[in-house]
Amino acid sequence: MDLYEIRGGRLDVIAEEAEHQELSRESTTMADGGARATRGVSTFQRFSADTNESLIFEPWEDSLPSPTGAQDGHDDVFKEGETESEIVTTRNRLQGKVAEMENFASHLEEIFLTVEENFGRQEQHLEQHYNDVLQTLSQRYDDRAAGLEEEKKGKMEALYKQLLACGQAMDASKELIETAQEVYRSQDKRLFLKAVMPTIKRIEEFAKEQVDLTLSTSLEFDTPLADLSDVKTMMDSINVVPAPSAPVINPQMPNSATQTSLRVCWSLFSDDTVEYYELYYRPVLEDTPADSTCAPHVSKVKVKETHCAVTDLLPNAQYELWVTATNTTGISPASEKTLYMTVPSPPVIKQRECTSCPEAALIRWESGNTNPVDSYTVELSEMGTDGAESGIAESVVAVPTCQCLIQLQTGRRYLISVRAVNIGGPSDRSDVITVSTTGTFFYLLEDTAHPCLSISEDGFTVFYGDEELPISAMALDDNNTFTRCVAVLGDLIPVRGRHYWEVEVDDGTEFRIGVAAEDTERNSYLGANNTSWCMRHILTPSRHKYEFLHNGWSPDLRITVNPVRVGVALDYERGTLSFFNVDLEQHLHTFQCHFRNYVHPCFGLDNPGVLTVHNRIEAPEYSFI
Repeated sequence: MDLYEIRGGRLDVIAEEAEHQELSRESTTMADGGARATRGVSTFQRFSADTNESLIFEPWEDSLPSPTGAQDGHDDVFKEGETESEIVTTRNRLQGKVAEMENFASHLEEIFLTVEENFGRQEQHLEQHYNDVLQTLSQRYDDRAAGLEEEKKGKMEALYKQLLACGQAMDASKELIETAQEVYRSQDKRLFLKAVMPTIKRIEEFAKEQVDLTLSTSLEFDTPLADLSDVKTMMDSINVVPAPSAPVINPQMPNSATQTSLRVCWSLFSDDTVEYYELYYRPVLEDTPADSTCAPHVSKVKVKETHCAVTDLLPNAQYELWVTATNTTGISPASEKTLYMTVPSPPVIKQRECTSCPEAALIRWESGNTNPVDSYTVELSEMGTDGAESGIAESVVAVPTCQCLIQLQTGRRYLISVRAVNIGGPSDRSDVITVSTTGTFFYLLEDTAHPCLSISEDGFTVFYGDEELPISAMALDDNNTFTRCVAVLGDLIPVRGRHYWEVEVDDGTEFRIGVAAEDTERNSYLGANNTSWCMRHILTPSRHKYEFLHNGWSPDLRITVNPVRVGVALDYERGTLSFFNVDLEQHLHTFQCHFRNYVHPCFGLDNPGVLTVHNRIEAPEYSFI
């Protein structure tokens, strides 16, 4: 019977019992207020879910409650809720048993295929031996037949020569007899005496000749014993299985691993019969000392199939594997050692270094793995209005580095995660972050901040305190930190298009706000070079002075109302940088510039005070007119 038929039959029995149980449940819950079924035997059945046993259905007798609510000695009265719970529990156990049976059936199928392969190899081995024996015997027959033919030819030639000699002797004897008769009949005595003496002499000479009347050759043929020792050896070898040859481990297939397991496959390039295989594996550790006592422990798995799942491994680790084959005769040589890798650990998204704008987002992360990975996959899905994840998901695959710029739709919220990928497969998903494309979003870069500045924990507020720092704190070797201008940069805005953010200050704070190129000199003031553009507020005894600086030059402008909240509008395409008084919706100034590269938002304080950045806000209509 086919395995699928066996499995199907068992599942049909389970389905019928489950259906029977459901009908029984319905029959017990159908009750009328004044009429209930009399006491009887319920059709519920218990299911044995012991994983070490076969599935057993045991009758379960249950008495229904009497109309008066009295019990009959077997306290088997259940409420409807308890019955429902019992059914759910039984169903879950039944589903678990079905899953176990399916796994067991799959295992049986694998064993069946392995047995069939071994039988096929043994059949081919037997057929090959049979053909070899037949060929050897046929060759021996041909050799023996040829020898008999040569022996027959020799015997026939010898007999033929002897027959010729006998014929010649008979002819000579006949001739002498005829001659003697002629002499005897002669009437002339003189002729008789003359001829008789030579005739008598010839007869005497003929009589002296010895005629061999025995056969010159034997009539029997030689029957030497045939040397069939090699044939016997071949016949005996049929019952002796040769030791298998070395298996060959297949190269690792994509998606053949998890964080803690590997699926390894190998093959044989011969018709060897194998009883079982032994797979050896150990981790490949960097900087392992040459001392063998410090070498990684070698583990072993014994299987009958040509594949094996190795578990309890380290994530993103390389493992060295080799395999041997064994049968009744012996063990094969070990295969060549092969490297496999488990899948990486999930990456860690660096949320403080991620930026976004209305049309895109730049996601940065750390690999979190000691061994290099092949690539990364960024997964994103849109959030619904209720904050739940929508069913539509997209992926950006084959990302080579630990950052990715993703094109998004304006005014949406996204859930974004990252997976690391190697030959073994993708890692688990990283922690999910939420990205909004309502407006431009960035954090302040603490590694660029002047030592006198402090950044708030949320990364959006800059503090310049009154206390003086020691000289040792001012001595900086970091080329990325501002040394003269008390300033800090925001994250790079790496997307062409329009970007908007706002800065909140007070009247008593002298500040510089604007944008700066990535290569802006850190020992220079913002606006004093050709790589930065900024609005500067200066307190004088008579008034508040505002400058719009680039390359050390500012137009002569006079602002009558001091802006407390300044809007900054950057348009890469048009090459403009504009400033606004947000409270009055008043345009202050616009730089006409041609940005060769992407720029950073920049913020500076020229005296103690506080500056707060507001981003991820929608740009007002007047900012890009």
